[in-house]
Amino acid sequence: MNNAVSKSPAKLWLAVAAVVSVLAIPQPVQAGCSDRPAAAMDWTGCSKERLMLNGLDMSAGIFENAFLSGTGFKGALMAGANLQRSELVRSSFIGADLTGSNLEKALASRSDFGGAILRGARLVKAEFLRVNFAKADLTDADLSGGDFYRNDFSDAQMTGADLHDAIMPRAVFTGATMKGVNLAGAFLLQAHFENVDLSGVVGLEQTQLDLACGDEATILPVGLVAPAHWPCFGE
Repeated sequence: MNNAVSKSPAKLWLAVAAVVSVLAIPQPVQAGCSDRPAAAMDWTGCSKERLMLNGLDMSAGIFENAFLSGTGFKGALMAGANLQRSELVRSSFIGADLTGSNLEKALASRSDFGGAILRGARLVKAEFLRVNFAKADLTDADLSGGDFYRNDFSDAQMTGADLHDAIMPRAVFTGATMKGVNLAGAFLLQAHFENVDLSGVVGLEQTQLDLACGDEATILPVGLVAPAHWPCFGE
């Protein structure tokens, strides 16, 4: 009896110590869908449609599998954000900073990234329909294997971007800077390259060019020639 009583405080102390040690271990912070926008936030799988988040700092935020259609991110700070598999239908990212962001397999239609900064962004296998990237900075961005039907890249900065195996019919690149862009295997049916210097692109073949559109201001890589009749001439 006395031995049992004498041992019980020791057992109690060990139990308390175990609980304290568990509580002392830093636990990962998991933000909920009700959390306010902030840097390093976590809205994984959340429905955040038709919100106005213009100009907010959501750098390194996690929006994977989130529903963000109709939401405004104009001028937002979203460098390093994870937007994988997110839905971005009619969303606005005008002038937003998405440097190094991940939009792999994201879905967008009639969304606006005009003037946005997407340097080093990852848009691998993204499905973007009629999306605006006019005057955006896509330097070193990876768009490989993506579907960019009728996207507008007019006057965009695309130096070093990877577009290999991308599907880009009727995309517009008029006035874009494309030095070092990888176009190997890209589907360029009636893609517009008027007033574009293509002399520094890599992977472009004559069969691709024959399907594309250009004009007298289009500068071609060595070894390629303009079609006798550009497909989009007079369109």
